[in-house]
Formats: sequence, structure tokens, C-alpha cells
Amino acid sequence: MTIVEKILARASGKKHVAPGNYVTADIDMAMMPENFRLIRGLLAKAGIKEDSFKVWDPEKFVAITDHRVPPTTLVTANAHKMVRDLARSLGVKYFYDVFPGVCHQVMVEKGHVLPGHLIVGADSHTTTYGALNAAATGTGASEMAYVMKTGKLWFRVPETIKFLITGKLPEYVSSKDVILHIAGKYSVEVAQYKAIEWTGPAVDDMSIDARLTMGNMSVELGAKFGIFRADKKTYEYLKARTDKPFEPVDPDPDAVYAETYTIDASSLEPQIAFPHNVGNVKGVSAAKDIAIDQAVIASCCHGRIEDLEIAARIVKGKKVYPGVRFYVAPASQEEYKKALDRGIISTLVDAGVIVGNPSCGFCTGIQGVLADDEACVAATPRNFKGRMGSNDARIYLASAATVAASALAGKIVDPREVA
Repeated sequence: MTIVEKILARASGKKHVAPGNYVTADIDMAMMPENFRLIRGLLAKAGIKEDSFKVWDPEKFVAITDHRVPPTTLVTANAHKMVRDLARSLGVKYFYDVFPGVCHQVMVEKGHVLPGHLIVGADSHTTTYGALNAAATGTGASEMAYVMKTGKLWFRVPETIKFLITGKLPEYVSSKDVILHIAGKYSVEVAQYKAIEWTGPAVDDMSIDARLTMGNMSVELGAKFGIFRADKKTYEYLKARTDKPFEPVDPDPDAVYAETYTIDASSLEPQIAFPHNVGNVKGVSAAKDIAIDQAVIASCCHGRIEDLEIAARIVKGKKVYPGVRFYVAPASQEEYKKALDRGIISTLVDAGVIVGNPSCGFCTGIQGVLADDEACVAATPRNFKGRMGSNDARIYLASAATVAASALAGKIVDPREVA
């Protein structure tokens, strides 16, 4: 069996599962961001009294307020109040309010993600946790209500495809460029309802930060799961965050894959996803000189210390291009504090960068809204039409290095020409 097949087999109490099988599996951890408020309406619709509804296991459920932080409207403020009231009434043990940061970053930082676990979250980018060898996927609010009550959910066992990333990434080419290249070459449906195993020498070289970006964007390829093997880097990351036991999962030597794709990382240049599709990808050489009004490094996909460090390295001693708004939001308060301690925030501010609080706002059009006919280059996971504001605005996706370099130039550029 593949990694995901083995995790689903263990979670459903079976010795063996195969693609196409249907299983009812025990969930190891569940998470809801601020759409947690929807639970109240779902309970009412089902005729279930809130005071009689209990989470199946308080150690296995997390609620986080992160998407609209801080609230900018009365509607949002009241929604946040409902989340707090609901967390209290349902006795949610692990409730993280507006301070800690973006849900997926907080989940891994607080030790709620362990290798070999089956995790569901009421957000599509829950696939992020595959970076730590967890089988993680997004669900809707009604499915999450069922999980909260029973601790179980049914799955159709997906086929698994393998992406073998060989070679060595060139300087200023990152894991974001790898996954954008794949989306462009193989389409955003290459892994539709499939599991991806990310493997190969270039993957082994990647930091946990870089793997989190690829796990996060696995869903942009249609994947149900996007998973990595656990290695020494995984153990070191978890050692500082949890003392809970875990059992990492490797594929069997005779595991069967629907497809295997090989990517030579050494040959890649920085990549750009053009509007309005993550799969509309070209090399940066085809995007040079496209003028920008805004640059963003933020979201559950970016804003970790590795992204902040590379941005600071590129802008150090320079200034953001006149007329360009460059927003950076750390993914969590923990990452923010690291950046403060290392002088990264000062470097960014000195260059003219606007540093925001950890939240999803800059990715989802709640902060830094784009006006009509404006262009933005963003280290975020999606560039759908209207996502950051006007339907007439254009969003170009890129790595943190490309975004920082472009913010200095006032146009999309190859970071290797600026750094």
C-alpha cells in the first residue's frame, strides 16, 4: 500500500485497502477556522440542542479564528463573538482566538499534527499537514459537525500518484516554483481526488517550511491528500512541539501508483501563474516587465520565517518601488516573533514594506484590497478572479523571492537579477 492507503487502513481498522474502496475511518484530529460559527446553525437545523452536543474527544478538536482578523465590519465582529460563545458552550479545549495566527500554521506549531495521523479541517488547504506525514484533507461544515459528534468520517480510498523531484533547486528557485511548474505542465486536475506522494532528492533537501508550501498547494492540483515521508527534519520539528508518541508511515516497497511523474528541479527557473488560474503558468522570463501596483507575501501558503528571511535579504538597503504597495504578513505570531528577534521586520520596514498582523486577510481580499485594473504579484496559494478585490484586477502568483524582487523593480522580475 501507499502512505495514504496505509493510514486509511489503520484508521478504519482494516488490514488492507485499495483505491475505490469505501471506508469509515476514525479521525485523529479535526480543525475548524472561524467558519466554526456555522455549527450553531447546523445544530439548530438538525433539531439538536446546543447544550446537549458534546465534542467526541476534546483532545482531538481545534477551533481557530484567523480569516478576518481583526474584524473590519460589525457582521464580522458579531461572527467572532458567536465563535467565542460557541467554543465556550461546547467546551472546546483547544480554541485559538485572534492572536496566534493562520489556522494551518498554528496547527503545526502547537503540535496538533503528527505523522501517520488522519486529519480533517473545514478549509481546503488542510492538505498543508501532509508536510509532516499526516493524511490531511478539507471538509465542509456539515461533515465537520458529524466528525465533532462521532469522531468518524467516510472516505473513498483515492489512487496515489507520485511526484519524484530530482536534482537540486537553483538559488532563488523554491518549492513554490516547483508546484507552480507542475500546475502549468500537468494541469490543476492532474491529482483530482488522488493522493500525491512527494518524494525525491530535491524534496529531501527542502526545509519543513518549503514542504508546508507544497502540501498546502497540493489541493490546487485537485489532490485529496498531499503527503511527504517523515525524516530527520520532521522529527526535529516535532521534538520542539510535542511529546506525544507517533508512528510515521512509509509506502510499502511494492506500493502501486496510478502514475509517476519526474521533475528535474535543477532545470527550473522562477515560475509565474498568470491570471486567473493557478495552472496558467509560465517561466518568469515570459512575465518580465509586467508592471505591478501591489506585492504580497502572506497566507497559509507563505509568511513563514524562510519566506520572510529571503524577502529581507533581497530588499535590505533598498527601497520598494514608488507607487507599489508591498504587504507582508507573518503566518503566525511565533513566526512574527522570530522575524523581530532576527531584525527581519526592521529590514522590511526600512525598505518601505507594510507589515501586517498574522491572518488570512491579504490573500482573501479583506486587507490590501485591489482596485479596478490593478496588478498584484503574490506569494499566496490562489489567483482566482476577484479574490483580492476587484474583478478587473489581476493576480500573478510567485515565490516570496520573486515577489520581493518585483516590489523593488515595480514590475515582475527574475529575483536572480535583483538579489
